Amino acid sequence: MLKNYSIRLVLWLLIQLLVEVKCQTTPFRSTQRSSHTATLIDSNLYILGGRNDETGRIGNEFFYLDVSVPFNTQNILWHNLTSINIVPAHISAASVNGGANNKTLFLYGGSSDKVMSLVYTFDTQSNSWNIPKITGDNIVRKNNLKGIINNYGKMYLFGGLFNGTTTQNDMFILDTKNLKWELGSTINAPSPRAVYGATYVSEQHILYLGGFSTASSIDGASLSLKEIYYYDMLKDLWLTRVTSGTIPTDRDSFSAVLGLNGQKVIIFGGINNINKFTPQDTLYVLDLNNFEWYIPKISGSIPSSRYWHQANVIGKYMVISFGFGYDRNIDNDILLLDISNDEEYMWTNIFDPNEVKPTPPTESPKVSPTTTPIPVIIGVSIGTCVVIISLLIGGFYLYKWHKNKTENSRAIPTPGSEGNNNFNHEAFKITTRNSVYNHG
Repeated sequence: MLKNYSIRLVLWLLIQLLVEVKCQTTPFRSTQRSSHTATLIDSNLYILGGRNDETGRIGNEFFYLDVSVPFNTQNILWHNLTSINIVPAHISAASVNGGANNKTLFLYGGSSDKVMSLVYTFDTQSNSWNIPKITGDNIVRKNNLKGIINNYGKMYLFGGLFNGTTTQNDMFILDTKNLKWELGSTINAPSPRAVYGATYVSEQHILYLGGFSTASSIDGASLSLKEIYYYDMLKDLWLTRVTSGTIPTDRDSFSAVLGLNGQKVIIFGGINNINKFTPQDTLYVLDLNNFEWYIPKISGSIPSSRYWHQANVIGKYMVISFGFGYDRNIDNDILLLDISNDEEYMWTNIFDPNEVKPTPPTESPKVSPTTTPIPVIIGVSIGTCVVIISLLIGGFYLYKWHKNKTENSRAIPTPGSEGNNNFNHEAFKITTRNSVYNHG
């Protein structure tokens, strides 16, 4: 009897093990979605929330894509973490990677029909969610805004939609290391807006452009990209720049990323008063050196435009995830744009993590071959003057010594000649000194 029990126990354990292995190896197929978040932490791209575009239902799916291995966008292996997700179903939140070691996902705001905390954190090392206690200024919930993290662990949240009806232009700042809220300046800030484009461009500046404003008309309107706005994180102030070139049509709900050389901003997709764009009107580049827009040269199979999507730069690729407005039977949930060559971008289905991202060029003063640096010119000039003065003074004393020696070798001077010699000598000394100073 004991033997039979042992056999049944072993069989039961084997069955459980097979079930567990099958559950872990069964491919997870995500539903098409928009207004989600996409957060890159180490080699994982975490996707959370969003609206199911097939059913219209708001979901709480939580999964990630491992970008440390090659993949084809036509057959993506997602890793499902929905079973451990504590965040209610929501849309239009903002997320960044922050915390003490930049390995924590911070989720702010969003819209939900359930009770939802203002901030959630996900520790990617322990795979655990938490609701942190944050001090500082009182912050309200907003949605349809972009979270930007800097090198010091501060999350910047500009504008957005308040109460689902009003666009705003204030700046919330979350210190993800010390868990403290701050408020940024609104002096000279852009007009109130939501679903705008934003990207981190340097240790000092965040760039904002476009978006949607409820104040523009009764139904709201998409905003122009002719003017762009810099927020100075170090000085807490706003700057405005006017662009030129082939300026994109007014739009919102698009994505914006910084190019690999740090000198260009690439935007993709968007809508204009609920009208989507054609593939030819969906991709633009802004050169930050002269603030000029242009349409880049593109190769590969150009996808349909989409909006309410997300974009991340991973390796040499602009990785666009999900969104609204595309046919899943034609285009993939993930789009890959190879941006390693500024002369020609390329749409591709193959992601290769071994392709090293080009190192941004180091900016240095441009000196033409015929131009000598000013410090060198000054040094050479001073050295030349010193040499000339030294030669003149030395030459004068050599002349004086030679003259005295010559006069001493002559006959005994007549009375009064010594005074005449002294007078002529002093006159020569004055003339020589003046000539030296004038030269200098």
